Amino acid sequence: MLSLHSSVKWSFVSDNNSELEQAKGRMGLYFHWPFCLSKCPYCDFNTHVRGGVDHDAWLAAYLRALDYYAQSTAGRRLTSVFFGGGTPSLMKPDHVGAILEKVHEIWDCADDLEITLEANPTSVEMHKFEGFSEAGVNRLSLGVQALNDKDLAFLGREHSADEARQAFEIAQRCFGRVNFDLIYARPEQSLSAWEAELQEAVTMAAGHLSLYQLTIERGTAFYKDYSDGAFIMPDQELAADFYDLTLDVLEAEGLPMYEISNHARPGEESRHNLTYWRYDDYIGIGPGAHGRLTINGVKYALRDHASPDGWLSHVSKNGHGAHPGKVLSDEDQALESLMMGLRLREGMDIDDKHWRYLDMERVKTLYDQGWLHYSDTHIHLTRDGLIRLNAVLPYILEERSVAVA
Repeated sequence: MLSLHSSVKWSFVSDNNSELEQAKGRMGLYFHWPFCLSKCPYCDFNTHVRGGVDHDAWLAAYLRALDYYAQSTAGRRLTSVFFGGGTPSLMKPDHVGAILEKVHEIWDCADDLEITLEANPTSVEMHKFEGFSEAGVNRLSLGVQALNDKDLAFLGREHSADEARQAFEIAQRCFGRVNFDLIYARPEQSLSAWEAELQEAVTMAAGHLSLYQLTIERGTAFYKDYSDGAFIMPDQELAADFYDLTLDVLEAEGLPMYEISNHARPGEESRHNLTYWRYDDYIGIGPGAHGRLTINGVKYALRDHASPDGWLSHVSKNGHGAHPGKVLSDEDQALESLMMGLRLREGMDIDDKHWRYLDMERVKTLYDQGWLHYSDTHIHLTRDGLIRLNAVLPYILEERSVAVA
């Protein structure tokens, strides 16, 4: 396991704003809305189904948490805001507007501040798109997942394929930028059917597509169904064929892969997610949200309490919902940045602090096999390396765990 120092109780009050400004040029902000109308059988995220939600209480908690983080981050420049979940399109548009108004009061925001909100393409939510746009959201991410009704039913989605197409058309009219997610390598899915689905996605003129291979995660409904033999998943060889096909089709259509699961036309890349992958600072607010924040030259791993009720209670008592911050050692930072940066097609710049944790003999082995390229200052995985990412990372990181608490 990566060794994190003992929990440190730390003050968010900084006495050196100039150092803060120099520490990181970019900072992102993530809000986690933990509620959904139903739980998808493949989902292992921190999401909850509630019959009723006190929206006013949640707005007050988000605003109070923002005040808390404002104490330490004066002078920082905010480049992106992301409302994720859960299903944040279940929020009230005017509440999203109030949060964004507070954000602009606290931070110096980039002129092209990217503000993303995740949404499902149901009739109830698409009627709110215009309201979210008026609130300040300028990028929508639609959880489409499939473009046929049979697979949507299997995936437990609440919308039809026609609703997804309609939602996308409305989103394009309301927002400057639109992404949608699809899941592939589904049971009984053929390569030809996936290619047709990708071609339709391209004709819908999306500037960004997030494409995820279906995986069976412990603790989900699919995990039990799969264990009971209710369905059969594609084998590894076929799953690799799905990935290769995805890269081929979208590369030819002008949406190259820039991260292992994300494709975009030039300039349409998700700036917020690039903040994670390039290991810049970001604040996470909401149940279970994570963050990485540099304070006076020290980088902290942040994690909010996972329970929605527990999170609200902690914010009420303390002004924030976070566990004590953990100091990230030089080793932690080097390994985390490698684990994130190697997901990118561009790879990452490296220096001595990274090289000392890489097994050079194994790096050279993968170079000889054509799975990565490297120089004294840069490393990136090739297409063959990216498809084997989960095996490559522990192999070259001297078999260290790739999980960080």
